[in-house]
Amino acid sequence: MRGLKEKTKRGCGNRKLQTGVGKIRPQLTPLGELLDFFNGKAPKRADNGEFVVYGSNGPIGRSHSFNHENAIIIGRVGAYCGSVEICRGRFWASDNTIVARSKEGCDLRYMYYRLLSSSLRSYAGGAAQPLLTQTILRNVRVKVFRDISLQVRIASILSAYDDLIENNRRRIQLLEQAARLLYKEWFVHFRFPGHEYVKIKDGLPEGWEKKTISEVCDTIGGGTPSTKNPAFWEGGDITWVTPTDVTRNDCLALIDSENKITEAGLRSSSARLVPPDTILMTSRASVGFFALMEKEVCTNQGFINIVPHQEWLRMYILYNLLWRVEEIRSHAGGTTYKEINKGRFRKLKIVVPTKAVAQEFNDITYQILQQIRTLKKQQLALAKARDLLLPRLMNGEITI
Repeated sequence: MRGLKEKTKRGCGNRKLQTGVGKIRPQLTPLGELLDFFNGKAPKRADNGEFVVYGSNGPIGRSHSFNHENAIIIGRVGAYCGSVEICRGRFWASDNTIVARSKEGCDLRYMYYRLLSSSLRSYAGGAAQPLLTQTILRNVRVKVFRDISLQVRIASILSAYDDLIENNRRRIQLLEQAARLLYKEWFVHFRFPGHEYVKIKDGLPEGWEKKTISEVCDTIGGGTPSTKNPAFWEGGDITWVTPTDVTRNDCLALIDSENKITEAGLRSSSARLVPPDTILMTSRASVGFFALMEKEVCTNQGFINIVPHQEWLRMYILYNLLWRVEEIRSHAGGTTYKEINKGRFRKLKIVVPTKAVAQEFNDITYQILQQIRTLKKQQLALAKARDLLLPRLMNGEITI
């Protein structure tokens, strides 16, 4: 933490930051004087397309065509209205976005951070759902430094944090990919350690068994305390996970939940505490997203929480389910939203390897998970430091 604090003081680099108001002050300026705005368009998608298609919540596909280059994407409508993302290179912006390009004398990265700290969603109109338009955005007034050299310096400090965050994200991605490839090598191709000395019988290595999910783990559901009773929520310190926590997370290691409940809330609902490293699997609407937490948690009813009977099977079960996620989703039913219930899930078959092989896999991949957790915690600490620094730089409270 000492190193992180030192980076915070110096802006993740050698440039020293000083507290205090400088001689140059930010000016209140309409966004229309700083940015040009364009509506996105419905894309022609192609799975093997060269260009990324962006929606209001990030990448949503690919296309053979692009309609913008080096610009900022703003969520136009719905749940992600007002979201902000900067996109380098050529890309396709979908019809639920507005694209912003910096005018001459304005740095694009600086304007990205300015928009990020401007709570654009609060300016949205619309009756059924929040909506931003070009007209609304052009009239939003924000404080900006008009000196482009100062804009560049501020953006460089903030982007140093984002570069470190992105580097950690890529390292996490590589670690998860390595674990998935190891699973494929050992349990799909049967090239596990010592495989050359093991006979194959009925399509499986000798000693491996076919069982049901219910024979190898317990499955536990969740629940939601009444939101009308403040005593179930206010001051709560029990981690209560929702599918949104998992789907918005970018890796298997989930560090915390957005919401907490109280002991009274836990007792009042069907939510149950599950042990650390329980496999949390979303089972409703967004089916088949996974996470593990290193502490005792509970979830809402949109989960099947999987507790292996044997510790040495934990990581094998996790990666087996990840490998079979499309199969799991195919068992989900429902008209309003898809859901796989515990009864149907427990009947699914699972091949169980020998303890020696599963234990070795568990040891290797659990160490990978711990590395991912460390990187994810660093990522969150960097994001917190950046977010604390962002408004102070933008408002001129810190001079550089």
